[in-house]
Amino acid sequence: MQIIRDFQFIEPEDRGASVAIGNFDGVHLGHQSVIELARNAEPNAPLGVMTFEPHPREYFAPDAPPFRLMRGNARAHRLEKLGVRKLYELPFNAALAGLSPEAFAKNVICDGLGLSHIVVGADFCFGKGRSGTPQDLIDFGEEFGFGVTIAPLMERSDNVVSSTAIRTALSEGRPRDAATMLGHWHRIEGEVVGGEQRGRELGFPTANMSIEGLHPPKFGVYAVLVDVLDGPHQGSYRGAASVGTRPMFHGEVPNIETYLFDFSGDLYGSTLSVGLVDYLRPEMTFDSLDGLISQMDADCARARKILANP
Repeated sequence: MQIIRDFQFIEPEDRGASVAIGNFDGVHLGHQSVIELARNAEPNAPLGVMTFEPHPREYFAPDAPPFRLMRGNARAHRLEKLGVRKLYELPFNAALAGLSPEAFAKNVICDGLGLSHIVVGADFCFGKGRSGTPQDLIDFGEEFGFGVTIAPLMERSDNVVSSTAIRTALSEGRPRDAATMLGHWHRIEGEVVGGEQRGRELGFPTANMSIEGLHPPKFGVYAVLVDVLDGPHQGSYRGAASVGTRPMFHGEVPNIETYLFDFSGDLYGSTLSVGLVDYLRPEMTFDSLDGLISQMDADCARARKILANP
């Protein structure tokens, strides 16, 4: 998949794509339906996605609590799996935010990227002050010569599939409900960083990853499916992960620590994708390290049973 980050200097071969537009946080089933419409709208055109980095909500409210379901690189990996050939990941800055709806349609969609067809959700807003509507896009498409499809909101089990609903499910420790809306396990992706080696000392060496900038799922222990995306140990594994602040050791900064079953090796610097399958229990403190180790043994046994048929 090709990633294009500038709409002003586009090669001729990068024009003419059929593109789904949105933030695609989580790449849930609703997002996937929009992408599928873009695929079918122009079957002979390259399939593309236009999104924005940083997320506009991060740009306008940088001090707000973390809300993203995935970082940009994880989103790109998921979109590539869906067959997206061109990812237009446009920098969201003052210049882009200040474009009127008409200027966005003309300068970015038409003159800049030369898109042949665009697909957006029924709740899509664009342009300065989010003043542009899907009907405006249809009108601009007729004026500037690109096709427009408006995708209906997707509903599942009487609820609209949305990033907000997925965040709620994760906050409440319901990763399977989140997966029902996502169409895949909710995954936390990142580089393995150095920790305090406590897991190794306890007999459970963990791969530690930051969750900075991400919406935190309910703190506690999960059964997880793990993909090591690069390095000598690349492959798929099963395991148990703890998300939170490690109250037993007076931690403060939330992270995720993942223990891979039946694994031996060094993962420092590798990129992991940790899929949350089931919530096992909340964070706890124990009277002794022996009590903690006993509970970790029980957690792993339960996770192994769950993951035998996830």
